Amino acid sequence: MSTAATSARPGLVLADLLPASRVRDVALVAGGAVLTGIAAQIAVPVPGSPVPVTGQTFAALLVGTALGAGRGFLSLALYALVGMAGVPWFAEGGSGVAAPSFGYVLGMLLAAAVVGALARRGADRSAPRMAGTMLIGSAIIYAVGVPYLALAADLSLTAAVAAGLTPFLLGDALKAALAMGALPTAWKLTKTP
Repeated sequence: MSTAATSARPGLVLADLLPASRVRDVALVAGGAVLTGIAAQIAVPVPGSPVPVTGQTFAALLVGTALGAGRGFLSLALYALVGMAGVPWFAEGGSGVAAPSFGYVLGMLLAAAVVGALARRGADRSAPRMAGTMLIGSAIIYAVGVPYLALAADLSLTAAVAAGLTPFLLGDALKAALAMGALPTAWKLTKTP
């Protein structure tokens, strides 16, 4: 089978286009965790909310999509475990599980796996499918993060939605638009169908 025929195989994610090895997989998992940690430092405080707008969720969803479900989950698990151990790379240089925003980190674990599984089915190959993938990934992050915020900050669910979901919808739409352009374009540049 030719290289072109192999690369056109269904079920690939962008990371699969690199030569396969355990070293590659370890580097991708570690690199995804570091990328997420760096992106978490791009933070803008939201008045009235203990949760800032960050690049963290965008990075987590890109990592899951580009690496696939397994490596994406492991990458975000590494990110979470290292942050829980005290490395200050959660949003705004935070670490540990006590922060009200830690539930979003847990949601990112699940979201990375889901968007990675969707990417294996071609969800990252066109702008409309990528928009749906980002929407699903963001919904998963909020489904875990908002209830955690309510418990951690002693807020009602309505107050947690107002503080931990509503202010972020516009930013999420912008992040989705970036992903809608970036990932399908990356596939076009690889000339892989």
